[in-house]
Amino acid sequence: MRYIIIGAGAVGGAIGGRLAEAGHEVALVARGAHYEALRTHGLRLMTSEGTRTHRLPTVDGPAALGELRPDDVLVLAVKTQDSEAALEAWGPAPVAGGGTAAEQLPLVCAQNGVESPRIALRRFRRVYGVCVWLPATLVEPGAVSAAGAPLTGILHLGRHPHGTDETARRIAADLEKAHFEAPVVPDVARWQYAKLLGNLANAIEAVSGVLTSEEGLALFARVRAEGEAVLAAADIAYTGEEEQKKVRDNKIRFEPFDGSERGGGSSWQSLDRGTGTIEADYLNGEIVLLGRLHGVPTPLNELLQRLANTFARERRAAGSLPVAELVRLADEAVAFVQEERAPRP
Repeated sequence: MRYIIIGAGAVGGAIGGRLAEAGHEVALVARGAHYEALRTHGLRLMTSEGTRTHRLPTVDGPAALGELRPDDVLVLAVKTQDSEAALEAWGPAPVAGGGTAAEQLPLVCAQNGVESPRIALRRFRRVYGVCVWLPATLVEPGAVSAAGAPLTGILHLGRHPHGTDETARRIAADLEKAHFEAPVVPDVARWQYAKLLGNLANAIEAVSGVLTSEEGLALFARVRAEGEAVLAAADIAYTGEEEQKKVRDNKIRFEPFDGSERGGGSSWQSLDRGTGTIEADYLNGEIVLLGRLHGVPTPLNELLQRLANTFARERRAAGSLPVAELVRLADEAVAFVQEERAPRP
């Protein structure tokens, strides 16, 4: 199978580079300065084993790649806010022998959040969800750091909305040969919702920096508790901490190559690169949406969604809001909702 990585940034670049190292045919899809760097200099992939440069076919869309093949696998690794545009571009792409990508090819959503597989299912017949556990950073155009060791990542994989099949097992086997663990599960959404709860911290990191202080960690605990209450009200199952720990324990350690501390996650990276967009609508915003549907107040996640979007839109510096100020705003948001919901005389 040939893997076409739609969005060869941090996660997509790490997956594509590792698959190429394992001998698989890989094509990268990128845009802007990253596309130019990949085309000119190749993909520079940094792992605990060293730095390698992979010269892989790189395009900016389906037209540049030509007719797709029946054995192609599309790996969607853009941020969720960019999913619709990517699916619109790739869905109608012709496949050799007849039909389109949306009709004939498997689409694997290797993204944060839970919304992209649902968006994809409107266009693509065969959609696979992935719970992405992969510490990776787009260091600069053309360069990706994947500092996990001994495994590069753990990628739970399954059909969306549920089930498994031979294609999922073949993809998982290829990933297993490429420094990943890739359990094939019939309930991948359980893993994705568990990851979603952890990703609620992304907006805190983005606006106030990496979570190291007691104040920041305490705020995240409150934000996560809000998310857990919403999932309970919506009757949505997710894997618990013990189940996750059993699967992941000691399999991925963060091993920075220069001795530095861990940088921010995907949302922090979006602000740091000044992209103008951020994935908060599909992380904290997912909890806000479910809260509104099921009558559960979500003032903390609403605040973080709004702040993250403001920071992205106004291109404010990542981590520039002091944690103490963020906690003050959070307390105000909760107090306002409590006052609104208080019985009136």
